[in-house]
Amino acid sequence: MSELKLSLDKLRDGQRIDYAADEAERAAVAERLDLLGLERLEAALTLHCEGEKVRAEGRLIASVTQACVASGEPVPARVDEKIALHFLPEPKGTPDEELELSAEDLDVIFHDGREIDLGTAVADELSLALDPYPRSAKAEDALKEAGVLSEEQAGPFAALAALKGK
Repeated sequence: MSELKLSLDKLRDGQRIDYAADEAERAAVAERLDLLGLERLEAALTLHCEGEKVRAEGRLIASVTQACVASGEPVPARVDEKIALHFLPEPKGTPDEELELSAEDLDVIFHDGREIDLGTAVADELSLALDPYPRSAKAEDALKEAGVLSEEQAGPFAALAALKGK
């Protein structure tokens, strides 16, 4: 998504960015995120600029195909998420100096003072929106065949139920 590197000196407050990744960009993001497929990746964002501080708010829409964690089968999914990205200049200081971060600072993306990489930030947001454990319809059968116990079989209540008859 290198097409979304934006020069800070050309950004306007209230500017709207509508982006649809092309096939090559989707393939690169799919490879980076270990997806079987990325059929759609779009972002509609409004920029709020205050000097070197930029906030991008809007929507991320994607159609993805992930591999089932149990069977490896394709699991299609749709992502439709509100996103808010905060770009700030890289903090000044020595590399060994400790930096205190507040909870708000954890969603900050640092930039070099020349441009913001909105494309990488959108791909990062997609990675956070994905199901970390996608399961296909055949997942339970694959897990059972591999000897993995279900929650009911392995949980504390299963142990209590086994003791009940003794």
